Amino acid sequence: MRLTILGSGTNVHPTRAAAGYLVQTDQTLLLDFGPRTLMNLIKTGVDRHQITHVLFSHFHADHFSDFITFFFDAMIFTKYQGGKRPPLTIIGPPGTRSLFKVLFATLPGFSRAPFGVTLKEVDDRPFWIGRTKVLPRRVTHSPRLHCLGYRLEYGGKALAYSGDSQYCTSLVRLCGDADLAVLDCSFPANRPGPVHLHAGQCGQVAHEAGVGQLILSHFYPIADRYDVKAQAGERYEGTIRKGRDLLSVKL
Repeated sequence: MRLTILGSGTNVHPTRAAAGYLVQTDQTLLLDFGPRTLMNLIKTGVDRHQITHVLFSHFHADHFSDFITFFFDAMIFTKYQGGKRPPLTIIGPPGTRSLFKVLFATLPGFSRAPFGVTLKEVDDRPFWIGRTKVLPRRVTHSPRLHCLGYRLEYGGKALAYSGDSQYCTSLVRLCGDADLAVLDCSFPANRPGPVHLHAGQCGQVAHEAGVGQLILSHFYPIADRYDVKAQAGERYEGTIRKGRDLLSVKL
């Protein structure tokens, strides 16, 4: 299993793309697809036209908006440039089907794709993509917003991704004994903000869950002004990395 961070920042960050993660197992998957992540995907050398599954944690713009560019590019590639691609499956929380049906019906050039498109809504029940086991779990983020974290298991390894989350027991359970956890570290511990984890809470989750390694990601600009790695390390004694765009980790 290999994780490549396509975006370690937020919606508008001066040096980082927004949320997006490439996971390669027996499948090639994307976790979220925020602004500026598509160009980082191209930089990895992975053929974007072979991506078969995109898993969304929720639909705030910083986790979603580059999908529009990606899909329009796929339509041009297959309709007008003689290209072919495998079917695409879009996975997300309840409300995913209605959102994408409106999107495809409304945006010019998005209807009648010459490749299969499947919309799948998931909520706290495991499923398989090839030989990769995916466990979604609802986590606490914004009021009245259904947000998912994901756990991917393949080849005896487990990767947990928080999506956007506050500290909650469901997030600790999602990360339990994972080899690697990628957590929302929007704020430094001394400057906490609303509806997201801060660095100290990331360390707390990693400690309580017993994860093997911790990657801090999803930084607001203020988080880069402080030593968030040291703050997380006050509660977690394992390996901590501060995420950056195009960081690649093999498990």
